Formats: sequence, C-alpha cells, structure tokens
Amino acid sequence: MSSYKKEIGTAVQNYAGDPANPITDQLWYDSNASEFKYQEQVTGNAWSTGNPLNTARQTAAGAGTQTSGLAFGGYDGTAVTAVTEQYNGTSWTEVADLNAARDGLGGFGADNTSALAFGGDGTPDKTVTESWNGSAWTEIADLNTARNTLAASGIITSGLVYGGYDTANRAQTESWNGSSWTEVADLNTAIRQNAGAGADNTSALNFGGGPPAVANTELWNGSAWTDVADLNTARNGLRGAGIATAALAFGGETATAPTGITESWNGSIWTETTDLNLARRLGTGFGTNTAAIMAGGNPVTGATEEWNAGINLGAWYTGGTMNTAKKLLGGFGTPTSALAFGGETPDASATTKTEQYNGTSWAEVNDLNTRKEQTQGVGITTAGLVFGGLNPDGPATTATTESWNGYVWTEVADLNTARRDLSGAGTQTAALAFGGFTTVNVANNETWNGSSWTEVGDLNTARRSFGGAGTNTAALAFGGYTTTSVANTESWNGSAWTEVNDLPEAVDSVSGAGTNTAALSIGGGTPRTKSWNGTNWSNENQMNAARGSLAADGTQTAAIAMGGSPPVTGATELWDGTGFITRTITTTTE
Repeated sequence: MSSYKKEIGTAVQNYAGDPANPITDQLWYDSNASEFKYQEQVTGNAWSTGNPLNTARQTAAGAGTQTSGLAFGGYDGTAVTAVTEQYNGTSWTEVADLNAARDGLGGFGADNTSALAFGGDGTPDKTVTESWNGSAWTEIADLNTARNTLAASGIITSGLVYGGYDTANRAQTESWNGSSWTEVADLNTAIRQNAGAGADNTSALNFGGGPPAVANTELWNGSAWTDVADLNTARNGLRGAGIATAALAFGGETATAPTGITESWNGSIWTETTDLNLARRLGTGFGTNTAAIMAGGNPVTGATEEWNAGINLGAWYTGGTMNTAKKLLGGFGTPTSALAFGGETPDASATTKTEQYNGTSWAEVNDLNTRKEQTQGVGITTAGLVFGGLNPDGPATTATTESWNGYVWTEVADLNTARRDLSGAGTQTAALAFGGFTTVNVANNETWNGSSWTEVGDLNTARRSFGGAGTNTAALAFGGYTTTSVANTESWNGSAWTEVNDLPEAVDSVSGAGTNTAALSIGGGTPRTKSWNGTNWSNENQMNAARGSLAADGTQTAAIAMGGSPPVTGATELWDGTGFITRTITTTTE
C-alpha cells in the first residue's frame, strides 16, 4: 500500500475542514476546527467463516496451513471415524481414510501432502502411527505410550507429542525423528485435552488442558520443559497453532461452558484477542499465529473458521450526539444524511421527536404524528416510511404508518397486523415489514407498494427484536427473541423466506444495515458487529460502546448506528467498512 509520505512528502497542508480524499498517513491542519488531523488505516485480527467440513465431527486431528490443510479421524456424533479431508484454502475434499478409525488422536505436518497421525481412542488406546503422502496413509512406527486427547506439534520429519490420557493423565513426551519415537523428558504437569504449538522436536509450547480446566503453559527447549506465563483463561479441549515463540490458543471449555476465547503468545505472555465466532471445544486446529484454521468441534459441528492477523478491517468512529437520548427508536439513512424518530427517552416516555443528521450534527425537525417506540423505519432523509410500534396513547400495539417527504410526516394506510418490535427493509414506496410482537411473537410479513400493505409469505421463525436489511424483494432477517435469544438468519427472495446460515451467536435487540448479500449485524446489548457475505457471517471490529435497542442503516461499507441502551443514549457511531479513519491529534497548552 502506498503512503502519503511516499507520494506527497511530509509538508502539512492547511484545509478549511478535511481534504476530499485523504490517504493513509496524511497529516493536515483543519482551520475550521483548529485541529491537526491524520488519516489512519485500521488493522486488526479476525476469525471469518469458511466452508464446513463434509463430515461434522469432534476430536479429530489436523495438520498443515490455512491454504493447505488436513483433518483426519474424530467422532461424528454416532461413531469413531477414519475420514480424512483436505483443505485448499476454500473448501474441504474427502480423500483416503486412515487405516485405523479413532478419535482424540494427534497429528502434525507441513501441509496437506505430508502429515503424521498417531495415538487416539480405541480398545485399548492406540499407539498406531500413520504417515500421509498426499494420497494414502501408511502404518509406521508406534508410539511408546498409548494415549488419547494429547497435544503435538512439528512436521513429518521432526515432531513432538506430549500429555494425553489412557488410564490416567500423562506427562510423557516423545520425540519423532522421521522414522521412530523416542521418550524424552516429561511435562512438569501430567495433563490431557491440552494444546500445543511448535516447529519441530527442538522447540514447543504446551498450554491449557484438564478437566478441571487449567491455564498452565510449558516451554520445551529440546531437552526439558519449563513453566512459563499462564493463559489468561483456564480451559481444556482447546486448540493451538504456530510455533513456540509465536502461538495461538483458541476455543476450549472453561469451568462452565465451551468458549471462543482466542489468545496470542509472543514468546513471553498471552494476550487476549478476537474470539471465535462459534464457541466450541475439541475441534481441529492448525496453522500459524497469523493464519490459522479451526474446524469441527463439540457440540458436534463441521463449522470452519479462518484466523487472519494484522489485516485491514472496518471500524466505528464517533459522530455527533442526538439532542434527545432514546432507545427503541426508528431510523434510516447514511453516515452523512440520516433521520432518527420516535423511541423511548431516559424517563421511560415515548416520544414523537424527529432529528436529522447532516454528517456532523443533529437538528430537530417536524415530529411524528403519533408517539411510538419499538417502531421500524426505512428510506432516506427526503423520502421515508415508519410503521408499527408501541403507542402509549392507545391502542398499545399500533398498525400506524407514516410517510416522510423530507419536511413533514403524513399518516398513510395502516399495516394489516398491528405489531411492535418488528423489522423492515426497502424504501418509501417499496417496503417490507416482517415479524414482531402482538400479544405473542408473529411471523407475519407484509409488502408496501407506496399506497397499501399486502400480506405475503411469513417468516419461518416468529420473533421480535431482530435485525433486518435489504429491499422488499431481497431482504435478510437475523437474530431476535422467541422464548430466548436466537441466531436464526432468513433470506427473502420476493416470495418466500429461506433459512440460511445462522449468526455465530444468539442475539436480540439487534439492528442491521446493507443488503441481503452484504449486510451488517450491529449491537444487541454487546458492541459486536458482524458482516454477511451472502453465505456466512464474520466478526468485524466492535462498536465503541455496547448497546441494544438502537437504530441503524446504511451499507456494509458505510453505516450509521444511533441511540440505544443501556444506558439510554443519544450517541451516534459511524461505520467505515474500509477502515480508513480520520483521527484528531490532541494538543495541550500550558
């Protein structure tokens, strides 16, 4: 990537505001604000969803890299399996099976053409070692100590296996020289369901394990293990990637539940970073600390996630604050031109207040005709629509629809089904209203043609407090509340809703922006943001503040989030999907 310094030089230019198209590293003086500013490219770490294994399973082993990997063995929920699959960076393909079906085995290797499989659960626990040449498995020298749920690291000519379980937790370490196993110095703590990282049999890192879950970390120098800094979160059944000086620990189970926690090791300490999308234990992990894979796991799944560190990510930055703090509001628009209306103020009163945003600040404009909260709106600042909601002046759940022409709200034809906490998509003249709550959750779906509402195909899952995005012929519904928070995602094609891949986690009080092939899931009582590519959801950089019951709109690369709670707020955040953010240099005078 080019930089301002390389292209322009280092002179600071003066602008009355901000330059039209600043580039990375550019520094300027904003004479309007009397501030020095600069352009920054936000980078970060993220797990993204990939194509799943063909055979969902847990306790399989893995080897290789993010673009050339292997998963073998495991338990598919019914039986122990010998299935082997190759990963090419995009998808999994079934290849030749192991000779011995087993789960809880170990494995290592440089890529999907060269790997070793060993140990595992059988009757009794297996010592069998098999070598993979890219097309078939061949049995070779056995382990000295039978064990399962062990940790291992290395390549096919130089590796290490440590820990595990047969009739008791094991501390034994064995070194592989390419043809045979040799017992070497034991771990300091006997452990199973541990994880490891390492380049060869001269350097390795062992971490976590249990149950009960531990945070212990030990470093191997080629002849002995030394206790070093613990994980931040104790867990067993986790997975690892990388080498002894640059490792990644992800997933596992704490004392209470499966987790998605991910930690990065720099040779001295562990640092928490972005979680897996799907909390799980006993998956298949391999790769490096900057490019790793997590596939499968318990609960039994085929889900695959790819880890990438130091990549360009989208980011949230702070916009102007609304004049009236509120939650459960409606809103639509873009980061430079938006409208916020209705909602519940901090004193728990519903409001008619409408405010318009110009990219910098909010100004009060003409109010709604009807007080309402838990409402939904679609459109732009010159042509919008608001429908449904909770009206404290009665009837409580309303079907009222109002149209905005850029200046005033005008009541138009009501929804066929009065409801609140619904979602919507579309424009002032072509909208969709779906789901919500009457006295129960509903799946009702109605389309608006500019003058009236018509009932069309219902959602598959009745729900409220969920996100929506898209148009009245191509929409997306995600998250929400049934009798509990849900992760369900559905896609609308103009005539019917189809269930597609779920959000990584169940969430309600969430909002959305974008289209049904490029959407954002925003907030929901957490600061989390997730992006939808038409097939899968991926984690993005978090909001600056956790909140739900907010309003949001825009695109996957340029969105706005307004209001929400707790506490009830007027805060506005703006999303730049490219991650190019303008920062202000704070100066002080004495």
